[in-house]
Amino acid sequence: MTRRNLITGGAGFLGSHLVDRLMEAGEEVICLDNFYTGRKDNIRQWLGHPQFELIRHDVTEPIRLEIDRIWHLACPASPVHYQSNPIKTAKTSFLGTYNMLGLARRVGARLLLASTSEVYGDPEVHPQPESYRGCVNTIGIRSCYDEGKRIAETLCFDYQRMHGTEIRVMRIFNTYGPRMLPDDGRVVSNFIVQALQGLPLTLYGDGSQTRSFCYVDDLIEGMIRLMNGEHTGPINIGNPGEFTIRQLAEKVRERIQPSLELTTQPLPQDDPLQRQPVIDLARELLGWEPKVSLDEGLEPTIAYFRERMRADR
Repeated sequence: MTRRNLITGGAGFLGSHLVDRLMEAGEEVICLDNFYTGRKDNIRQWLGHPQFELIRHDVTEPIRLEIDRIWHLACPASPVHYQSNPIKTAKTSFLGTYNMLGLARRVGARLLLASTSEVYGDPEVHPQPESYRGCVNTIGIRSCYDEGKRIAETLCFDYQRMHGTEIRVMRIFNTYGPRMLPDDGRVVSNFIVQALQGLPLTLYGDGSQTRSFCYVDDLIEGMIRLMNGEHTGPINIGNPGEFTIRQLAEKVRERIQPSLELTTQPLPQDDPLQRQPVIDLARELLGWEPKVSLDEGLEPTIAYFRERMRADR
């Protein structure tokens, strides 16, 4: 029997790559998106396919569907977008997750929550294991997202305890690859877009803060293994290779235009200084670890932005 999958945020960066994987595996996919950050172009190849359905819908409103699995990815995930309407962001995490859990409970579906490394806040423990409870500023400009995802995790575990709802919770660390939005304010897309436009690359602070960058194909593989496996989580899915932001800028610059300057701006409020996942649980329970190095993953990502900016001219 073919499984029916509901992907919220299915026209977004991660969602559309997941759509590709499930469709290629011969499953049925219902893609739900309000197109706040999703793009129809990302899923255009599946429009009209008998096993694919697109519904324009906002997860803050309930919906009734018959499905077997819910991949709950809907929520703007970059500071530019989630801070532009912080109340809406908090509602998406809380009400959206509440509505999807209600649906999962009603139809007996398994739900996977795309949570985030942002639940760790600006961590006092480095690198971050799943047992670390985080250091989040509850009243800061990032808290609409950080606290939104924390309450989403809480709801999942309460539904599991009260109603026996099947849940899977993954904490996603920085992910990059084709189909990122050029204006999403994330560091990989920022640097690539600036470099392709021949502009200086902007570092916030002195560029010594660190991030771990996971290529999108690796992340989707981890997501699928978690959904298919027997472990509830939360499980960190990310690449433990740690780079300073300055190192990333230099890698992008050398691939596009080595003569570009690096400029600095003040560090935004509550910007985490270090971010690196401990992925022992993913290795042990899912047999998963990332395969694509930052050097390998930057090539198709830069090629995508080059093509997209040419098309947008």
